[in-house]
Amino acid sequence: MTRPTPAKAPRRRAGRPGGDDLDLRAHLLDAAAAQFARSGIEGSSLRAIAAAAGVTPAMLHYYFGDKARLTQALVEERLMPAMQPLRERLEPVGDDPLALAAAFAHGVAEIVERHPWLPPLWVREVLCEGGTLREVVFRQVVPMLPQWLAGRFAAAQAAGRMNPALDPRLMVVSLVGLTMFPAAAAPVWKQAMDAEPLRSRAMLDHTLALLGSGMRAGSGGETT
Repeated sequence: MTRPTPAKAPRRRAGRPGGDDLDLRAHLLDAAAAQFARSGIEGSSLRAIAAAAGVTPAMLHYYFGDKARLTQALVEERLMPAMQPLRERLEPVGDDPLALAAAFAHGVAEIVERHPWLPPLWVREVLCEGGTLREVVFRQVVPMLPQWLAGRFAAAQAAGRMNPALDPRLMVVSLVGLTMFPAAAAPVWKQAMDAEPLRSRAMLDHTLALLGSGMRAGSGGETT
């Protein structure tokens, strides 16, 4: 009599998981984002990420393979969705350069509120020389956004709506510096000034006040 062949255990199919698998994948990505923000991508091992997530390295490997694929998943499933609302907020803004700058500041403030890991990761891996994500960010995450913003500021300046002493390209640099850097450096300033943590609303109000006093046409002339 022929015995029935034992059923094989179902194998995980390639592609995005579902149900509980999807929840665990999201948890692992969140742990990777936080670890990368603390220690940098190069300085974060899969073992450290697994420990932070409370799983084994084998489990992390099961979902993502190696660190390169984990990093790409982080870009596609965390960084790109986090930054997309910023572009959507900016595109409908009219010709007022201050309104455009304010929209950028509000947009970044909302992103930081929802994703506190993003500012330190951005400083480490995009702004610093040799950052792992610099090319990826400008190719995939915010393609052409800096050039687009600089072009909008240049057009406003040419139309007499923006302070002629400002450089439209440096306006983009300034906006990033006024939004991402304070959020990333908040723990440092708390220690240096022995003060309460900077609230996101206070940082936003400060940024808007600086922009409002310096961007308008007639705010100031050229310096020597």
